[in-house]
Amino acid sequence: MSAPVAGPVLIVGSGLLGTSVGLALRRAGVDVFLSDTDERVLTEAVARGAGEEWAEGVVVSLVVVAVPPTSAGAVMAAATTHEDATITDVTSVKSATLETARSLGADANRLVGGHPMAGRETSGPGAARHDLFDDRPWVITPLPESDPDRVQQVVDLAMTCGAVPFLMDPQEHDRAVALTSHAPQVISSLLAARLLDADDQSVSVSGQGLRDMTRIAESDPGLWQEILAANADSVADVLDAFALDLHGVVEDLRGGEGRVVEQTLARGNAGRDRVPGKHGDAATAYDVVTAIVKDEPGELASLFVAAGKLGVNLEDVRIDHVLGRPSGLIELSVRPDVSERLRVGLAELGFDVRA
Repeated sequence: MSAPVAGPVLIVGSGLLGTSVGLALRRAGVDVFLSDTDERVLTEAVARGAGEEWAEGVVVSLVVVAVPPTSAGAVMAAATTHEDATITDVTSVKSATLETARSLGADANRLVGGHPMAGRETSGPGAARHDLFDDRPWVITPLPESDPDRVQQVVDLAMTCGAVPFLMDPQEHDRAVALTSHAPQVISSLLAARLLDADDQSVSVSGQGLRDMTRIAESDPGLWQEILAANADSVADVLDAFALDLHGVVEDLRGGEGRVVEQTLARGNAGRDRVPGKHGDAATAYDVVTAIVKDEPGELASLFVAAGKLGVNLEDVRIDHVLGRPSGLIELSVRPDVSERLRVGLAELGFDVRA
């Protein structure tokens, strides 16, 4: 982690991201002040230790705007009243936000867009975490007029929060997140919505694949409506291409020779391989060691402790609860060179290891 960003820092908005930024900065010893139009939310964020309530006249060097996308541009413009402070944000749409701020009179020299690629399905200060941004990308989108020293200040902010900074053009950012974040949210929600028309028996046989695909469908609809509206064209472009691909699969399923389906599955394999792996490195192929454990307190922990004692680092963990049984199927992803050691060692320790 770099040296802490120079404070004091004012965070406008005390929801999940704003409070998490405050907690991360306080962890690094930075002076933080908080502001929010909702007194209840502000009080909770202060009580959680994310910072002190901001008072008129307090001078800050950096303002972090952590409000919904439809309000962010106006709030960034209003933050210009903090004389000589650098102004950044944490919203997931950059072009429209920065253009709104500039059109409302914000000093473009002091504006530096930002978007930490981290979040949770839950919202509010109660869901905030000091480590939410650790090892996560933090995209920084300066304007052509942005002062380089102020860009560096936002880079320092990201690194102080434990994130990995990436510089991108605002338009490039919006196209990227449309593909990697915004369109997946819509697709996940559409898939989850199909369950509303299914009978209880059909839903009862849901597998881990469905849980994985619909996890983000739990996200706040109001917030996501704002995000999608702010990045509508880029998201629509991705969904148009997706719809064409989907139509081809449907046609092939209804009377084709299976070639389109086969190509789609193969392209899916290749595309999945491009998703960054651990710590943002290139994706790595791991072996999977599978064990059944009882769905009881301490059972999962004992499995992890056993792996540690065997000298095996767990690269990833997946849990699939067994239908109709009080147990879970635990898939442990490990490096290929240690998988046999883990498999044999767990079996010798009495764990129910599956082939």
